[in-house]
Parts: sequence; C-alpha cells; structure tokens
Amino acid sequence: MSPAPAPAGRGHEDPGLQPERTVLSWGRTMLALCTAAAVYLKWLPMHGVFVLCLFTVALCLAGGIYATQRLRYRRSATGIAGERITPDAVSVLLTSGACVLLGVLGITTLLLF
Repeated sequence: MSPAPAPAGRGHEDPGLQPERTVLSWGRTMLALCTAAAVYLKWLPMHGVFVLCLFTVALCLAGGIYATQRLRYRRSATGIAGERITPDAVSVLLTSGACVLLGVLGITTLLLF
C-alpha cells in the first residue's frame, strides 16, 4: 500500500510533519522573546534607560524570526521532498548569540543599576 499523497501546497510527504513542528518551535521562541521584552519594560522604572537595550535586542530577534519563518518552512519542505536537507546553523547561531547577549546585558543591568 502506497502512502497518501501530500496535500496541495505542502510539497512533502512527511507523516510527522517535521517542517510544521520546526516552524512551531521557532514560533514558541519568538513568543518567549516577546514575553521577555515585556518583562524588560517592567524593569525600566527600577533600572533606568539601559533596559531599553535588552528590550531592543529581544524585539529585534523576535522580528527576525518572524521575518524568516516562511523561508525556513519552504527550505525545510523542499529539502524533505528532495531528500536533501541541511540544518539551519546560521539561524541557530544567531539566536544563541543573541540569547547570550541578552543574558550578559541582563546581568549587567542588575549589577550596575
């Protein structure tokens, strides 16, 4: 028995819907960054204007994730359909670096201000 054809517009026959899971994961990361940005705004009266650096980094990273979601999904679905997919190392490294930067800025904010 052959597998059912992929629905129109999906471009792959992955029964686990791996590209969709990946997009959902990036979406959760984006939501977490927006939540962190809101928390940083709560720090503004206590720690001063420096907190706006944290807010800006978090929102820029969330915006970058949002802007590249469609490209990331299309690349993943095409890679599965062609049975040749590579990890998105640049996105992971940029996100990791920005999270480390947020951590360093957060610690600096708490220690200095």
